[in-house]
Amino acid sequence: MLRLLSSSKSKPTSVSSCSTLYTYLTARESSIQLCNSTNSPARHPQITPNPFNPSGFPPNQSNFSKSVQSPNGFRFLHQFSHKSQFYTHQISVNQVFLCGLSLKWRNVGKFNGNGIEFLRFGGLRSFCSESDRESMNYDVVIVGAGPAGLSAAIRLKQLCREKDVDLSVCVVEKGPEVGSHILSGNVFEPRALDELLPQWKQEGAPIDVPVSSDKFWLLTKGRAISLPSPFDNRGNYVISLSQFVRWLGEKAEELGVEIYPGFAASEILYDANDKVIGVATNDMGIAKDGRITLLGEGCRGSLSEKIMKKYNLREKVQGQHQTYALGIKEVWEIDASKHEPGFVLHTLGWPLDNKTYGGSFLYHMKDRQVSVGLVVALNYHNPFLNPYEEFQKLKHHPAIKPLLEGATVLQYGARTLNEGGFQSIPDPVFPGGAIIGCSAGFLNVPKIKGTHTAMKSGMLAAEAAFDVLHEGLNMETYWNNLKNSWIWEELYRARNYRPAFEYGLFPGLALSALEHYVVKGRFPLTLKHGKPDNEATEEAHSYSPIQYPKPDGIVSFDVPTSLYRSNTNHEHDQPAHLRLRDHNIPEHVNLPKYVADDDGRLKLQINAQNCLHCKACDIKDPKQNIEWTVPEGGGGPGYSVM
Repeated sequence: MLRLLSSSKSKPTSVSSCSTLYTYLTARESSIQLCNSTNSPARHPQITPNPFNPSGFPPNQSNFSKSVQSPNGFRFLHQFSHKSQFYTHQISVNQVFLCGLSLKWRNVGKFNGNGIEFLRFGGLRSFCSESDRESMNYDVVIVGAGPAGLSAAIRLKQLCREKDVDLSVCVVEKGPEVGSHILSGNVFEPRALDELLPQWKQEGAPIDVPVSSDKFWLLTKGRAISLPSPFDNRGNYVISLSQFVRWLGEKAEELGVEIYPGFAASEILYDANDKVIGVATNDMGIAKDGRITLLGEGCRGSLSEKIMKKYNLREKVQGQHQTYALGIKEVWEIDASKHEPGFVLHTLGWPLDNKTYGGSFLYHMKDRQVSVGLVVALNYHNPFLNPYEEFQKLKHHPAIKPLLEGATVLQYGARTLNEGGFQSIPDPVFPGGAIIGCSAGFLNVPKIKGTHTAMKSGMLAAEAAFDVLHEGLNMETYWNNLKNSWIWEELYRARNYRPAFEYGLFPGLALSALEHYVVKGRFPLTLKHGKPDNEATEEAHSYSPIQYPKPDGIVSFDVPTSLYRSNTNHEHDQPAHLRLRDHNIPEHVNLPKYVADDDGRLKLQINAQNCLHCKACDIKDPKQNIEWTVPEGGGGPGYSVM
């Protein structure tokens, strides 16, 4: 367990007198030098044919230096030194330094007799040990390298430059690379980006396909009925969000933000007064009194959920429960003759029944790529409904299938999204920090957009955090500024769209059309959400099993094939990160009530290594018996164009 600590200079009490030293060398001889902190040479990593071990370290040698060529073409210098000069936790060099941190430091540390003190050279902060627990020191710690977290980091460093203040900012990300766990539609509204980085076009942002056509269809099984489009996507862009946040990460690093991919924040750290002082990961952690922790984990963030429950943040502002949907998406490469860059299509209706809220999307990206997906609200009633199989059916619709025939699937993924909107926003401020982005739930449902609001919330939180650290103000400034921002106005006007569909598809269309076109978000009443998603599932005896067609292998596919395309991977021997609170409930409650198991032969099998990190199981489980926890850092999907 490693802790990331805020900016005190903690020092280890003991260091091995014979520490292993690893030096990463680039072509320009820039270097980062690391050594492990173990007291026994016997604990050095094992050699693998890689030539690096699973932790990313070079093979073990003894009492000499040796240059090793990595599979990536970088040279590592491996040596032993009897005079300890450098120190770090055994982090994966391949994961951390090849995927995020820019390598521009020399002589980053020195030995100070009773411990190690790392000097700051461009960004690397101290790695230190307190007893058997390592730590790192920062002023602001951000969990999650998504749009909200990276926007917060960038805005903090911008304020530091404007005010000539030096604050250390760290972002920890559970994905092996920035962007590898990011999935969205995505038709991008650049409003927040215009505020954050006004020169983004000149700086090479991967945003270059403007919306050229905006269609809205109501699907029946065999027809597509055109409706007036309510989305107004003029000035928006079709993008890959995973590629966009990768670019945002580069911009953050240019400003001095330190990003650590492959480190999954698993625990909140508190002081004696129950104030949050940072986070701990499976490998390392962060903390100190008076510093700021920002949680930007995305929808249903595990730490954010714990914080909201501990401090009653939703109840504090009389917020309703959050509601969710599951988005399933594929990226295809299609024939050039069928490609229309910037074409945007949204649908309602088939293949979902009239009581299930959801719809599909189809976006033409660049390079002959097309995003196609289905979003299914997780308050569906029928326990036999399978969102994955509904998505496979969608692709056989006569208005969609011809586009995909003869094309190639590049990638598959799935992720839940917040749909509670204005009614479900919690108080985002807690002692020692704040919740930002989709962890708090700022998605605009009728727009089907949350990236711009997530970014803006991160920027507002960053400004409040800067005022706390530099001016001595209170983090409540974030909450006040949020309510006075365009986020609040936008979500307030959209607040009745999603709950209108509690009454079914056609009543929902009528109410939402009235709200959008006539009263324009000024309806005097605020509709409430129905039951929480897990309580909406009805028992199996009320429904007949749904007979889904077998995949044809051309436009529809089985689950293993899709999982392969998501690049999902977890070490098979790590503890399962999908945990049951009561191991008896699945077999004695869920199977009899919600699954057709007449002969009693079905058993629960958790295959956590196949987890896409969508969080749907955690949300939809009728008895809330599944706890989704972070796996070992770096596990999960590996998205690149999602």
